[in-house]
Amino acid sequence: MTPQRFDAILIGGGLVGAAIGFGLQRLGLRCLLLDEGDIAFRASRGNFGLVWVQSKGLGAPHYQRWTRGSAEEWPSLAADLKDRTGIGTGLQQPGGVSLCLSEEEFEARSAYMARLQREAGNFGLDYRMIRGAEARDMLPGLGPKVVGVSWTPYDGHASPLYLLRALHRGFTDLGGTYRPNARLTGSKAAPHDFRIEAGDDVAEAPRVVLTAGLGNAELAPRFGLQASVRPERGQILVTERARNLLPMPTVSLRQTEEGSLLIGDSKEDAGFDVSQKPEIMRRMAQRAVQCFPWIADLNLVRAWSALRVMAPDGLPIYDQSERFPGAFTANCHSGVTLAGTHANRLAPMIAAGALDPALDLFTARRFDVRHAA
Repeated sequence: MTPQRFDAILIGGGLVGAAIGFGLQRLGLRCLLLDEGDIAFRASRGNFGLVWVQSKGLGAPHYQRWTRGSAEEWPSLAADLKDRTGIGTGLQQPGGVSLCLSEEEFEARSAYMARLQREAGNFGLDYRMIRGAEARDMLPGLGPKVVGVSWTPYDGHASPLYLLRALHRGFTDLGGTYRPNARLTGSKAAPHDFRIEAGDDVAEAPRVVLTAGLGNAELAPRFGLQASVRPERGQILVTERARNLLPMPTVSLRQTEEGSLLIGDSKEDAGFDVSQKPEIMRRMAQRAVQCFPWIADLNLVRAWSALRVMAPDGLPIYDQSERFPGAFTANCHSGVTLAGTHANRLAPMIAAGALDPALDLFTARRFDVRHAA
């Protein structure tokens, strides 16, 4: 079979691959996006949907800057997708809060945010620790057990499903080739020369981008790369629709455009098990009701779990292959938050053939003991 020629092949059609693919296609590259299908773990479809800054980058100011940059890119990405596809992403960026249910939580959060601000240096970090009546004016219906909140103006939320649909539509409308149910069956790598086989599809390109989430751990060595990622299970509860009661998202609660409340933020080391645990669901629901007692009057209508794509230190991994130049990998657990930088900043680097030196701190070499020494 004669291979099809492309400028770039992306392996993985979730939020990370779709955002980078959209960015590359928008720059005029001819791209192939391979999507494994329903046998994949599909973290993008289980995403909570936050565009979140205030809990990112403690001890890693480069990650804080990358995340802030993505929050800044989000409005232009959402507007561009809406103009091109007619699909709204549900983006709202009114700021966001983390809720503290004890003095100990409040003091720990205050210290956390102060350190984030110090580490930000000249880049700056605008935040406030808010107590009492002011917090209750900001968030009507806040429960009496809430001691206070941390607030930043950068945070927001969006619909992961609408975002994924818009990125896929934008990609194909720009001429990109999308192949669903396309599991990688073979590959050959040489500098700036890659051959990919996925069932009946055979394609060649001078660039390949690995965006397969947890699948990158197995794929990366084929292209002279590393992707030390592991699964971290998170569970989400969804309530019936209600009138607009939550004016801004919190780290564990948000209200969608349609009115449903999402309750989440659990973290479990459960391997590749995507089942749900009632005790975890119970704790999430109890904390939500402590934060906003009116939630107890709502019915739960859905629940699910999904697997985050986690590096050992929780930060993204962006890398380019030294052995096979033209091969790149992108790994993160924040596919919604980082969609702005992936489409608007990372894609142009890949199109140009090299990652910016500012991304060197995100390389997988940071996990190499010899490199660290």
